[in-house]
Amino acid sequence: MAPRTVYTFCRYCLASCGIEVTVDDNRVKKISPEKQNPHTWRDFCAKGRTANQLVEHPRRILNPMRRVGDAYVEATWDEAITDIAARMNALIDADGPDAIGIYYGNPSGFSSNIIFMNGWLDAIGTHNRYFVGSVDQNAMHVVAEAMYGSMLMAPVSDIDNCDYFLLVGTNPAVSAWNWLETVPNGWRRALDRQRQGATIVVVDPVRTESAEHADAHLAVRPGQDWALLLAMMKVILDEGLEHRHDCAELATGVDDLRRLVAAADLDDLASRCDVPRADIESVARDFAAARAAMVVTRTGVSLHLAGTVAEWLGHVLNVITGRMDRPGGRRYEPGYVDALRLAAMTKANSHKSRVWGRDMVAGAHALSELPDEITTPGPGQIRAMVINCGNPVVSGPDGAKLDRALAQLDLLVAIDFVQRESHRHAHWLLPAVHWLERDDLLAFTSNMHDEPYVQFGAKAVDPPPGAQQEWRIFVDLALAMDKPLFGAKGVNGFVKATRRIARLTGRPRLEFGPHWINRLLIATSRKVNGRRLKWRDIMAHPHGLVLGPREFGHFKEALRTDDKKVHAAPPEFVEQARQLLAEPHPVAPSDYPFQLANRRNRHSMNSWLNELPGLHPSGKKNEVVINPADAATLGLGDGDRVRVFSAVGEIELPAVISEQPRRGVVIVDHGWGSRVFDPHGNKSPESFGANRNLLVDGGPIDPLSQTAALSSAYVGVERVG
Repeated sequence: MAPRTVYTFCRYCLASCGIEVTVDDNRVKKISPEKQNPHTWRDFCAKGRTANQLVEHPRRILNPMRRVGDAYVEATWDEAITDIAARMNALIDADGPDAIGIYYGNPSGFSSNIIFMNGWLDAIGTHNRYFVGSVDQNAMHVVAEAMYGSMLMAPVSDIDNCDYFLLVGTNPAVSAWNWLETVPNGWRRALDRQRQGATIVVVDPVRTESAEHADAHLAVRPGQDWALLLAMMKVILDEGLEHRHDCAELATGVDDLRRLVAAADLDDLASRCDVPRADIESVARDFAAARAAMVVTRTGVSLHLAGTVAEWLGHVLNVITGRMDRPGGRRYEPGYVDALRLAAMTKANSHKSRVWGRDMVAGAHALSELPDEITTPGPGQIRAMVINCGNPVVSGPDGAKLDRALAQLDLLVAIDFVQRESHRHAHWLLPAVHWLERDDLLAFTSNMHDEPYVQFGAKAVDPPPGAQQEWRIFVDLALAMDKPLFGAKGVNGFVKATRRIARLTGRPRLEFGPHWINRLLIATSRKVNGRRLKWRDIMAHPHGLVLGPREFGHFKEALRTDDKKVHAAPPEFVEQARQLLAEPHPVAPSDYPFQLANRRNRHSMNSWLNELPGLHPSGKKNEVVINPADAATLGLGDGDRVRVFSAVGEIELPAVISEQPRRGVVIVDHGWGSRVFDPHGNKSPESFGANRNLLVDGGPIDPLSQTAALSSAYVGVERVG
């Protein structure tokens, strides 16, 4: 059979880069940027280029594997589903549905996985749901819900018309313009604007690759972004630089903002964030005076105990200076599926955690709470867990505590490609299907692209016979447990009927599955530029289809607040800001004089993919990056082995001396330190780098987003030996 070419897109992150996959005999021979793609291909990176290495990983789990003693043996899917269902039902009968918990990671968001996972969770009725969002993105959801009325209302950037970029806690030169929005080729487009006269200001404690190209770099103290942004808001409101029409007609609560800044002192705020007052005033005035401008806040803002306040203030600056829904600012892209309407129709999960009494955020509890929910006896104690495409021991705070808790479970089920650090106590390993091996339509993220766009993600190769798509695993569990999928009576019977019909007719597409939902979403999709999308349009454009020009004017109509206005001063945010103002200035403990920062690596993806040799040809490790002045005080040189320690953990890794971090800050990259095990038992675990999150205490959290201080924890550093 001659080689063939498949046009599809990468599903590792929201950038969704178009790729061209060369396939021969069901093997991927090459993955290249798909230059006929009209929208996404220009951010193509090594993660997509090496995607087949995960498909072909020598330790990939190819069939369900059951733990027997200290080893694993292969089993059939019938055996796996039957055993897991029986054990879970027994726990539910004994202790109620909250005896079952789940943690799900980023990969679940780039397929139909999450729809069917939630259908199973609603079937069994558990509230013990934990999501990677509490690690790095909850602040955005909390702010969007409070200000705009929907946790999914993420404004996108109109880069091509912007004259002033204020980038806070983001490094788009490495990460692309990509988080809860995606702007293909965004950084290069911003640099094009800079060459035409636009200004780029980067706020970051690290002199990142983006800061190197910026017109100004404000090296803020970690965790104090909020103080800088509040100081900017004070300058703008005190000097009458706000956009009066939007403050009166688009927003409510501006008077509350004025009262908040009246209680703040500029010198105090400048001291807190350790940025000169004159620099703050200059940036605030220039930002307000620019014809078109935007504040962009990202992951770096979220990873602090005051992350939600900082995220909120970034949005407020856009609102009060007239940057919403105008060229060069932030706009709302409605997409071809009204995700806000669908989200409002879904069953809301409202529940307080058993041990700490905290509410859910974005439909899930905080990962930092999970160990206590497993180890604390009493009604609602988690006794069985599913880890759905995630590695929480590495992703979240105080992984050693979570690892000890996972070891106590009666049942731990891991759905993944390989057995990672978080799966080492698993009773069942269930093999997942890679995105190269399945079809996808990411309809629910269509409003996060910077222009109306659709592409069908065609599979490139067939999966191994023993692997199964996650959606089917959850449907099979619901049927085996005799729990109504999606919590709706009659659905199980319908699913069984479609399976019988598919089997009898030899037409597998008649079985209920994601393709049914995809067709329904397109059939009921909204009009884009006056035209309703048809399924045949999608299939006729394998390279992707831009549905029309970018439009303004959708932001206000998309608001889900009762009064259809932006709530600029949610009371809980204002109160939290006042509490922050009342707190003493940050001072490092004497035993732990450094703050732990993070750094984005273009060729890794959070807590997975670091074990692929093609992603890091220069070596499989991370390091601690130390400012030269701090290194001199410690007597450290390049390459010295050092111990980085905190009150909850310690790691060892090599030192790199660099001007990147400001004084008092050390950088250790997130996402390393996982092991990849050989469940067949023939080979030792492979280990890559050190898990910097072992140093972070999961106790202190942002009270609004429930995120731990993953990028502002205090640590000590000393040479080893």
